[in-house]
Amino acid sequence: MAKVKTASAVMDALLQDSPDIKLPAPGALIEGTVIAVWKNKILVDLDGVATGIISGQEACDSSKTLKTVKEGDKISAYILEEENEEGLVVLSLRKASQQRTWDKFVCAHEQDESITVMPTEANKGGLLLNMDGIKGFIPVSQLAPLHYPRVNGADSSQILTRLQKLVGVPLLVKIINLDKEGGKLILSERAAEEEARQKSLEKLEVGQKIKGKISGIVNFGIFVTFEGLEGLVHISEIAWGHVKDPNEYGKLGNEVEVLVIGKEKDKISLSMKRLVQDPWIEAAKKYQVGTVISGVINRITPFGAFVQLEDSINGLIHVSEISDQNVADPGEKLKVGDKITAKIIAIDPDEHRVGLSIKSLEEKPAKKSKEKKVEEKAEENTEKNTEEKDESEEKVKKTVKKPKKTVKE
Repeated sequence: MAKVKTASAVMDALLQDSPDIKLPAPGALIEGTVIAVWKNKILVDLDGVATGIISGQEACDSSKTLKTVKEGDKISAYILEEENEEGLVVLSLRKASQQRTWDKFVCAHEQDESITVMPTEANKGGLLLNMDGIKGFIPVSQLAPLHYPRVNGADSSQILTRLQKLVGVPLLVKIINLDKEGGKLILSERAAEEEARQKSLEKLEVGQKIKGKISGIVNFGIFVTFEGLEGLVHISEIAWGHVKDPNEYGKLGNEVEVLVIGKEKDKISLSMKRLVQDPWIEAAKKYQVGTVISGVINRITPFGAFVQLEDSINGLIHVSEISDQNVADPGEKLKVGDKITAKIIAIDPDEHRVGLSIKSLEEKPAKKSKEKKVEEKAEENTEKNTEEKDESEEKVKKTVKKPKKTVKE
């Protein structure tokens, strides 16, 4: 009579004959099928071999999978523990996303490829990023010209204000330093634009008109970016007339047209004023030496006062031409806003200079008094000479003796 095998014996035999099934070790990625979803918990079937659980902060990844996942979906998770107290494999979506992100960074670094990132915070030194727990940093020095915070005197508070405007803005960068153990990256926007920048620089020629955006306004001029490049419109090249404050000629982000007037390696000099006709060409025809003009004082300096003749034409009354009297401080005699009349005493269109004089229009009592004194002196000398002559003649008369009379015999 054949022996009847029990069910347990059959199961034991099958398990003995079947190969061992092992899950990947902690630290590996594994794929499974979602079998249940709760508020902050997901159960995953791992190919019928085991059941995994994702809960708490481990269910939160950059893709916000917990909000969209449903039963039957395939997901990839990171193994934290082979088995917990409940016999479930402990998984993490957060770590899986971080691993995929890190692999992407490593690949981009090795291939020298650019990636797009979004800053989450700013400090005085640059921009900070947090991508699936991986920390990134873009130093100020590695920002592209359009985003570089050019401010007067490198004011740290102004720099921070400018950088804060870049939080949440997508930036194309390259990884210039990668620390896998520390989970940190150093990124560069300049490096990502370097190739395009060099091509633009090679094509750029002096005399070329270009359109760009104002990227910085400082005391000495206006910075303009175009095609990955940045040039400076020096304060002397903003307008034909005197420029007191460059901020009066544009705002950050404004589009402007400029002329390339200089190129030395990566230093580019630009001009705004040379795109309009030089008003001094017409001024040379209009203003002549000896012409009397009227104008308004618009600037006082230690060496004289400037008079606005037209929008871009100023004339200078040198301190020595203000008055016949000695003037130590032009501000004692003239004030900004004063309306004056002066005579043109010199004009140099090439140097953009008009010399004016107030004292040449004033009477010169001192000189007239001197002439009068000369005349009076001459008259006095004449009278004195006449008197001396009369006295001499009188003396001569007295010395002449009359002849004695003789008696005829």
